[in-house]
Amino acid sequence: MATPAYDRILLKLSGEAFAGPGGTVDVDTTTAMAREIAQLHVAGISTAVVVGGGNIWRGKIHEAAGMERATADYMGMLATVINALALQDSLERIGVPSRGADRDRDERDRRTVHPAPRDAASRKRPGRDLCGRYRQPVLHHRPRPALRAVEVGARAILKATKVDGVYSADPFKDPTATRFTQLDYLRVLELDSR
Repeated sequence: MATPAYDRILLKLSGEAFAGPGGTVDVDTTTAMAREIAQLHVAGISTAVVVGGGNIWRGKIHEAAGMERATADYMGMLATVINALALQDSLERIGVPSRGADRDRDERDRRTVHPAPRDAASRKRPGRDLCGRYRQPVLHHRPRPALRAVEVGARAILKATKVDGVYSADPFKDPTATRFTQLDYLRVLELDSR
């Protein structure tokens, strides 16, 4: 088997990916995702996973209906923890060591998630970090996987969502959205400020 190009990656999973045909958190779909992550584990690739929560909660929809923005965001953060726990369970059932990690875990959450490691030694530990919520309501969600990738020392960010790349707008809602083949930091900051 060829040597992997990267020894540690960050994988961004859309919350909608957890739904499958069976509902909010579909067990068969989550197990299938876990099996694919297990293949990376076998290949010696340490994988940190950031999950979305869109299968459970869509804060923008509720905010548009009048809900206070921070409240809607906090509810979305809880949805990401539910998905992280579902994926952790699926990984452990097939024998892949994993743990749910929350970047800014509250002490009350001790039994469900662990503080996300930030030190260099933790980056070398085997297993998986499943990242749940970030306690930053109102901060846009797009930069979060990149921030987490830096924290865990990932060498690449892989995106497993319904959209096949980075676009100027949501291609499902905006027919004029264009797919980027290359982006620099300044362009990303410009797009994110809109």
